[in-house]
Amino acid sequence: MVTAIAGGVAGLPGLVVAWVGIVGVNAGYEFFAATAAPPGVMPRAPDLRVVGYDDTDVLRLLAQVQQEYVRRYGGEDTTPLRTSMFVPGEGVFLVAYAAGRPVAMGGWRRHDEARDGRVPGRRVAEIKRMFVVPEARGRGHARFLLAELERTALEDGCDQMVLETGQAQPEAIALYRSAGYTDIEPFGHYADDEHSVHLGKRLG
Repeated sequence: MVTAIAGGVAGLPGLVVAWVGIVGVNAGYEFFAATAAPPGVMPRAPDLRVVGYDDTDVLRLLAQVQQEYVRRYGGEDTTPLRTSMFVPGEGVFLVAYAAGRPVAMGGWRRHDEARDGRVPGRRVAEIKRMFVVPEARGRGHARFLLAELERTALEDGCDQMVLETGQAQPEAIALYRSAGYTDIEPFGHYADDEHSVHLGKRLG
């Protein structure tokens, strides 16, 4: 089942979209500084849909992001992910659409301390599979998705967001740091990888 609403997420009120100016962009991860919109120009937010991790559009985007990992790291991300990790109560997965086409995705899943190790926070959400397709980069989709993932996690009772990225993605690191993420102890599938970067942010 897919739920959608123009400019936001159905059943998830309170989404606020701000105009942002581009500071940098590369490989699907964008980072921005807040600016005023040009006179007479109203930015259009992408349409967000809450979808299953096995949705057809998600599968296509996953294939693209894995190709990105191969180019950057020489291999795919092998973190075990299942559809059940992104169902209500356990997480959420979003796809952003522009002109009816899927252009970006991202999700969060509930952190499992027994599986992935201890991290800050009592009720923790972990960001997974943030990606923007090449032709839609530079339009604020990554920050838009990040803000909505944080909001939905907070609404679901989470008090901390964590994530793992890599040194070969400096633009992703810049995006997260600009949004308030700081270094935390390594955790999860790539805890022992010297090229991994682990970040966290308190919600609320």
